Amino acid sequence: MTLDEALAELRAGIEPGRAAQMAAYHKQTRDVLGIPNPVLNDLAKTWRQALSVADRVALADRLWRTDIFEARIAAAKLLAQARMRPDADTWRLIASWVPDFDGWAIADHACDAGARRLVADPSRIDEVESWTRSEHMWTRRAALVITLPWTKQNHPNEADLAIRDRVLGWAAAYADDREWFIQKAVAWWLRDLSKHDPDRARAFLATHGDRLKPFARKEAGKHL
Repeated sequence: MTLDEALAELRAGIEPGRAAQMAAYHKQTRDVLGIPNPVLNDLAKTWRQALSVADRVALADRLWRTDIFEARIAAAKLLAQARMRPDADTWRLIASWVPDFDGWAIADHACDAGARRLVADPSRIDEVESWTRSEHMWTRRAALVITLPWTKQNHPNEADLAIRDRVLGWAAAYADDREWFIQKAVAWWLRDLSKHDPDRARAFLATHGDRLKPFARKEAGKHL
């Protein structure tokens, strides 16, 4: 599939009058076409079924480079698949997108795709840890969002618990970061963790909760 063919299929899903509303809601300065998320889901599913892994990676790269809002989301959705072999090129492409993040919507879709590759090869956690030291706020935030699968395991093994504790260490280092999106990401991680590992969530809040902003502390303890 060529980029022009993919863009034509995307444009066929434009909902008249939706673009301005979406651009305002997502605070976008890039082009927004006005395509509903279910349409993007259906297109990405069709493309995944029709294309090889290598072709998916190539198309995702081209879609991302257009810098069109929905094209970037479609690029991420195209790579959001649990089983993918080989996946080294997929991981490298997703990781290369992280410095481009400038808003939660595109970042979260890309991190969802990246999380599947991280679960497939947890050794990639070393690279993710380097993101926590970035001056780019969205890169620091991505380190928490992409590791969310480790908040959801009911029966984690020792390696999973080690990653869980490692990410909690990153969250502790973020506690004094006054950026709203960082505080929200810490709260999100702890809130999801509290449903499956309440003891660790409580211990974190007991030690570091006073350093979080009030809204983040409240959100983190929502289910405790």
